[in-house]
Amino acid sequence: MFVADFHIHSKYSRATSKNMNIPNLIEWARYKGIHLLGTGDFTHHLWLQEIKQSLEYLPEKGLFFSEGIYFILSGEVSNIFSERGKVYRVHNLIMAPSLEVVQQINKMLSYYGNLASDGRPVLGMSCKNLAEELFKISPDIMLIPAHIWTPWFSVFGSNSGFNSLEEAFQEFTDKITALETGLSSDPPMNWRLSALDRFSLVSNSDSHSPQRIGREANVFDCEVNYWEIKRVLEAKDKDKFLYTVEFFPQEGKYHYDGHRNCKVRLHPKETKKHGGICPVCGRPLTRGVLNRVEELADREEGFVPQNSIGYKSLVPLSEIIAEARGMDRSSKAVEKEYVKLVREFGSEFNLLVNVEENQLFSQLPPKIAEGIKKVREGKLNILPGFDGEYGVIKIFDQTEDKSKDAQLTLF
Repeated sequence: MFVADFHIHSKYSRATSKNMNIPNLIEWARYKGIHLLGTGDFTHHLWLQEIKQSLEYLPEKGLFFSEGIYFILSGEVSNIFSERGKVYRVHNLIMAPSLEVVQQINKMLSYYGNLASDGRPVLGMSCKNLAEELFKISPDIMLIPAHIWTPWFSVFGSNSGFNSLEEAFQEFTDKITALETGLSSDPPMNWRLSALDRFSLVSNSDSHSPQRIGREANVFDCEVNYWEIKRVLEAKDKDKFLYTVEFFPQEGKYHYDGHRNCKVRLHPKETKKHGGICPVCGRPLTRGVLNRVEELADREEGFVPQNSIGYKSLVPLSEIIAEARGMDRSSKAVEKEYVKLVREFGSEFNLLVNVEENQLFSQLPPKIAEGIKKVREGKLNILPGFDGEYGVIKIFDQTEDKSKDAQLTLF
C-alpha cells in the first residue's frame, strides 16, 4: 500500500512558499507518510532543472526517486480561452512518464503561453485543444481536470466553467484519466452526478507549502509504477485504488456562497432567498461548490454508485494539536509537537488512520488523542468556507473539561 499526492506546486509558482524545494518536499513527505509525490510545475525551466539534478530517474517505473520518496512528473496549467462568446478559465493537471515526454509537452505549450512566467502558466488554448495536442505527443500522458468545482478556475466552475465534461473536452472526454475533486468537495458530492460515474475521483493537496502536502491524497495497493497507476485510475480498479484522503469539504475555501469582503456566508438555500445578490453590497454573490453541485446534480444527496471508490475524511494533525493546545497551527510549539509525534508513530498518516484507539490514549496527551478520535468519528463543528476563505473546524466543545488542557503539560 502507498499514499500518493499528485498535485503540488514549486517555489516558482505564484503565492507559493520559497521552501517548496526538493529537500523540504522529501522531509515533509516522510512526516506525512506520502510515498509518491507529484513534482508540480514541470513546465517551468528552472524547476525542471532542479528535478534533473536532484532526483534519480527510474525508467522501468516512469518515476523519479530520492531518499525513499518517489516522484511523478506533474504540472498544472491554466487554460483561459473564449468559445461561443464566453470566456472560460479551467485548470488542468498533466502527468508524464519521462523527461523526453515533458520536453515535447513544454515545446508544444510554449506556443500558447509564456512558460517561464509562472509555475502554473496561463495558456490561450481550449481544453479540447490541450487534450488533442497532448495525446498527439504520447498516449501515456495523464490528463486530470483540476479541482473541478472551484468557482473561478475549473471545468464546472460557477463563474468560469462548463455544464458537462463533453462541452469542455468534446471527443477527447474519454481520454481523461481521472477527475480531481478539490478541497471544497468530497466524493459523496460528486456521486450526485451520474455523468461522473465512469471516472476515478482523485484528491490532491494542491499545496503551496511543504507543511500542507498530503492534506488530500490517494491510497493505492498496486505496483509503484507510472503505467500501472494510469491503468488503475482509468479502469477505476477498486481492488488497487483503495480510497482517497479528504478534507472535510466544509473546510475548503469555496464550499458555501458568499462575499469575503462583506463577511457574508450563505448556504445555497439562503442564496436563493436573496436572489443570488449580496445583502450587504448588492452585487452578485460568489457561488460556491455546494451550490454548483446542486445545480448540476441529477441524483439526491446520499446516493452511492455501485462502483464508487471509498474515502476517509481527516483533519491535519497540526490543526488537532493546535486546537488541543489553544495555539495557532503555524506556531513553533505546534510544529515541535507535530514533528515529535510523527517521528514516534512513523508518519502523520499512520497516526491519523492506523494507530489503534487504545494506543492513542496510552501514548498521546489525552486531548490530542481525543481530538484524533473525534475526527475519526466525524464529531466536529464546522463553519463552512466561502469566497476564498477557508472554513473553520472546531474539534472540542468549549464547555469540555478544562482539566484536559493541564494534562498536556505532563507529556
